[in-house]
Amino acid sequence: MATNTTALITGASAGLGYEFAHLFARDHVNLVLVARSGPKLAELAGQLRQQHGITVKTIPLDLGLPQASQTLFEETRRAGIHVDVLVNNAGYGMAGTFHEIPLSESYGQIQLNVTALTLLTRLYLGPMLERHSGKIMNVASTAAFQPGPLMAVYYATKAYVLSFSEALADELRNTGVSVTCFCPGATLTEFQKRAQTENSRLFKQLSPMDAKTVAERGYRALMDGKTLAIAGFRNWMVAESVRFAPRKLVTAISRWVAEPVK
Repeated sequence: MATNTTALITGASAGLGYEFAHLFARDHVNLVLVARSGPKLAELAGQLRQQHGITVKTIPLDLGLPQASQTLFEETRRAGIHVDVLVNNAGYGMAGTFHEIPLSESYGQIQLNVTALTLLTRLYLGPMLERHSGKIMNVASTAAFQPGPLMAVYYATKAYVLSFSEALADELRNTGVSVTCFCPGATLTEFQKRAQTENSRLFKQLSPMDAKTVAERGYRALMDGKTLAIAGFRNWMVAESVRFAPRKLVTAISRWVAEPVK
């Protein structure tokens, strides 16, 4: 990428966001790192500055709060930061039946996975279009391709991200701005601990990928301007196959994968 380029990464303190930060820094891209944990962000920023000599701004912020997206945009604008690459990586899930999961958790997933992602895309897209240049990555999941019993809201939010991103990518043809929807499968991060899916068949028996490998594939897809990227050949096969299987069968298999191993 060109020198003096800046990438903003949400959910940057751990998992894929952490790995994305290292990949951008490796290519000497300046960074704005956003996550709830200020200490973790500060530690990461210190490492990246020392190793790569780049500029790193940290913004501790809970993007699940209603006004947080606007707050973030205004803070970067006041600092005179032109965001050339937006990585909407922050998101979370919660396992369980819909009627048993606290309503606050379901709302929180929608607020972070859907609302914040949509608002940040809209806010940072305007300046990109003015400059006729920019890249946006929206991190979805292979969960986007089928219903997800025992994680109904999470799967639905990722389906939104996929549909929204593909539509937006088409709208932005020939503008100089690209949109990439990145769909990892099961990945070894802190996600499964928060989602309480550590004992599911998905994570116990189906060989999750490591975060560094997954992030590298997403980063390459973003740089190549791909509209859709699925991490791993097996995950691609599964995502493609659900289009041809009966919906009830797809849903039943999705539930089986999500169930705890006894």
